[in-house]
Amino acid sequence: MAECIFCKIVNGEIPGKKVYEDDRVLAIHDINPAAPVHILVMPKEHIINIAAVNDEQIDVVGHIHGVIRNIARDLDLKEGYRIVTNCGPQGGQTVDHLHFHLLGGRSFAWPPG
Repeated sequence: MAECIFCKIVNGEIPGKKVYEDDRVLAIHDINPAAPVHILVMPKEHIINIAAVNDEQIDVVGHIHGVIRNIARDLDLKEGYRIVTNCGPQGGQTVDHLHFHLLGGRSFAWPPG
């Protein structure tokens, strides 16, 4: 998608502070962090949100969770962390490109608000 900000970051048109990258996934620091650790992990392929994932794309979601696990280990988030994905306007999604927030480095309450 030509207008998608995350696609532009994936394609190198807009800079992003990379944490991890492979052929299917990109992880970057969030520019407006909600926690001491706030990393966005996204597929390189443009998928609007989790509801739009088709059967051929489902494996990338599992791969993303493995990447999140590894990043959390590398950052020594042994006390815990939160993984969030927003789906649609009522779910709080503001960028129409599937992405997961890895939040850590502080305690979180439930419900989130």
